[in-house]
Formats: sequence, structure tokens, C-alpha cells
Amino acid sequence: MSAWLAYLMLFMAIISEVIGTSFLGKSAGFTRLVPTLSFIVFYAVSFYLFSLTLKIIPLAIAYATWGGVGIILTGFMGFFVFKQRPDSAAILGIAFIIIGVVIVNGFSRMNVH
Repeated sequence: MSAWLAYLMLFMAIISEVIGTSFLGKSAGFTRLVPTLSFIVFYAVSFYLFSLTLKIIPLAIAYATWGGVGIILTGFMGFFVFKQRPDSAAILGIAFIIIGVVIVNGFSRMNVH
């Protein structure tokens, strides 16, 4: 697998995790069947794809990207889908996360296999 394909799968894993997290919020504590099952399916797909990326992308880089981009996309999901309004501290924190993901992916000397 190429590095490009590994990063594509990592992005798909992140998207699956964000969708799964949205269903988790709609599951009402696992009392609603369809959102609960959707959460399980999307998380299973997400972890499977993430596991495949670890064959190519070092764990520290993959997990930093997974966590950072996941937080950013979840924030956007909250804003656009759930109409949640972040305050200035949340926006600043997300900006720092974006900077961190760029630094880890752009400047780390860890090699992609």
C-alpha cells in the first residue's frame, strides 16, 4: 500500500468515526436502536480502516492526525448539523489543534513505512 492510499484510508476512518460519533449523540444512551446500530457499524469501519493505515503510517502520526482532524470535523458537525455555537476559547483551541496536526504531519522526522 502506498503512503497516499494509507492517508486516504486514514481520512475515511476519521470520517467514519465522526459520523459514528454523531449517531452516538442521537442514540439517547443506547436506547434508540437505529442510531445505536449505526454508531457500532461506523465505529467498526473506522477502527478497521485505522488499523490498516498503521501498516504504513507510524502510530504517533496516525493517532495525532486521527484525534486532531476528528476533533476539528466533530466541531464542524456540531456547528452545522447540531447548531452548537463554539465560544472564542473553543475556536482558539481548535486553531491550536489544526496547527498541531500540521506540525506533526509536515515536520515530523518519523518515516512513513
